[in-house]
Amino acid sequence: MPKINTPRKGSLAFSPRKRAKSPVPKYQSWPEYEGTPVLQGFAGYKVGMTHIVMVDDHKNSPTEGKDIMVPVTVIEIPAMKVAAIRAYSRDTYGKHPMTEVWADSPDPALARRITLPKKYDGSGARQAILDGITAGTVAEVFALMHTTPELVSGIPKKVPDLMEVRIAGGSLESRFEFAMNLLGNEVGLKNIIQPGSYADITAITTGKGTQGPVKRWGIKLRKRKHSRGGKKRHVGNLGPWNPHHVRWQVPQAGQMGYQQRTEFNKRILKIGDNGAEVTPEGGFLYYGILKNPYVLVKGSVPGPVKRLIRIRPAMRQGEHVPRQPAIEFVSTQSKQG
Repeated sequence: MPKINTPRKGSLAFSPRKRAKSPVPKYQSWPEYEGTPVLQGFAGYKVGMTHIVMVDDHKNSPTEGKDIMVPVTVIEIPAMKVAAIRAYSRDTYGKHPMTEVWADSPDPALARRITLPKKYDGSGARQAILDGITAGTVAEVFALMHTTPELVSGIPKKVPDLMEVRIAGGSLESRFEFAMNLLGNEVGLKNIIQPGSYADITAITTGKGTQGPVKRWGIKLRKRKHSRGGKKRHVGNLGPWNPHHVRWQVPQAGQMGYQQRTEFNKRILKIGDNGAEVTPEGGFLYYGILKNPYVLVKGSVPGPVKRLIRIRPAMRQGEHVPRQPAIEFVSTQSKQG
């Protein structure tokens, strides 16, 4: 008889597959960095996809030195603002927020997202962080940054998205001094990542609601003889009779999509200031006209159009060497069909 091989269907790596708590992705880890202090993250909004023609600069590629067509994702990246500086302490149970230094005049739009502090001792918080750095109780310094969606006409949103961005490099004193110089100011993506480098792209995927096991896990349709009452889209077996329990590994119906996903080592091909140079005729589908700075990322990124996208320097870069891409053409052909 033939050998029957039926490996399990669908990956268990992301279980439980439940909805994300927030449309703003969260990072639990950051890349190692040694050098002058820098911010390690940025955010923008997904616009859509187009294609470019560039010179293939991958060593030993069959098309090295020749023009190739590359699909790219366009992300609109208006400047972000640094609203506060947060210090973390560390003990045997992990990191804990210690105190925050807020800007003297936060962006009024931020009041739509959170309740801004009214009675606040900024000098006292600043001194507490400095004393904590001297005493060795401060472990990390983060910047609380928020987006400026009111500048983006493609998304019907005015409430900023607030997130933490780690400050790395140098000593804690130099990090805190660097952060204080940014407090209340605007930051662009060019201050964090350069064209040709690699980054990790994180977003919340497209939500698909409740789906059955065939679409959610990729199991086979049941055969005609093995399906009772014509029900072909059920899992064939829920498990053994003993133990009398349905294991969590059994493919079943439930939530599909709207989960945080990270794609590693996505190449940043271009960072531009004039969105009109990449806007197709008639605008991007379901988005419109690009009016702010933008970034072109090679390939696709998670999430639907208008979704918040977070960008972080690559953690698993390996032997990648940053190379300045030679882009010769950006398609602005109409995407309207």
